[in-house]
Amino acid sequence: MKKPLSARPRATIIFASLVLISSFSVSLAQETAGVVPIKAAVNDSGSAAVKPATDRPLTQIYRVGVGDVLDIRLLNSFNNPATQFTVVASGVVELPIAGGAIKVAGLTLDEIHTRIAAELKRRAVDEKVSIGVRQYASHSVSVTGLVIHPGTRFLRREEVPLYVVLAESQLRNDAGRVVLLRDGSPAQTLDVRDLATLDTVVKSGDVITVTKRPEEYYYVGGRINRPGQKQFTEGITLLQAILASGGTPRQANSVEISRNGTDGRLVTIRYSLREIKAGTVEDPKLQPGDRIEVGH
Repeated sequence: MKKPLSARPRATIIFASLVLISSFSVSLAQETAGVVPIKAAVNDSGSAAVKPATDRPLTQIYRVGVGDVLDIRLLNSFNNPATQFTVVASGVVELPIAGGAIKVAGLTLDEIHTRIAAELKRRAVDEKVSIGVRQYASHSVSVTGLVIHPGTRFLRREEVPLYVVLAESQLRNDAGRVVLLRDGSPAQTLDVRDLATLDTVVKSGDVITVTKRPEEYYYVGGRINRPGQKQFTEGITLLQAILASGGTPRQANSVEISRNGTDGRLVTIRYSLREIKAGTVEDPKLQPGDRIEVGH
């Protein structure tokens, strides 16, 4: 029994998804950049304990690095001067009330909070502290190619899904593939029409290059006026492909589409042109590499 053919997701769906996703990434940026709200900061005001960093996925944690600017606030102090502290090249911030240099590079906000709170307690300083990231600068990726806003993108987690970076950079209409370069790993070539591509995680140091997809074709043969190899266009249907090939003799009706199945073998399904034109069956969308054979 012949199996029906599945339709390939259209590029327009992917781009529409990126538009929706961009609102998510903007929301994420608002929560984690700029003035950090209390819910995004770490404090010792009695909130529920947070899971250790080792128990959480890398998409949920951030380890502070050199160049980051921390927002460190003393919550019960009436005289709270500077609240912004830059992590310098040695990986420390200078916090005079805690004795000076505090090593923070490579630590999460929870771990930094624990370290500062312990130092304040050791010095008998009765202060409650809230810690957040004011400016992210240590985790970055480079985006080049067919995007509206190329350049450096700063990450707000150890790893983020590719769609967050692409939404911020904004794909051009002719974008088709992403080449992901990571030190020590072979290059990955990803298709933006594949939803799984958007969930690929990127990490600091990655280079993301957006390119066109290579030219793709379908093939038409049998009782057709202009058979041969035809350039594939996303969204083209069977009837459109036949019309683009000069149409068929009047008596031709039966058409077969064959394409590679998941196991590499050809899967074929038969259609009636009369039924498609009458609207009784759907005009199927083609995929790159499809073989169309027009019979009687």
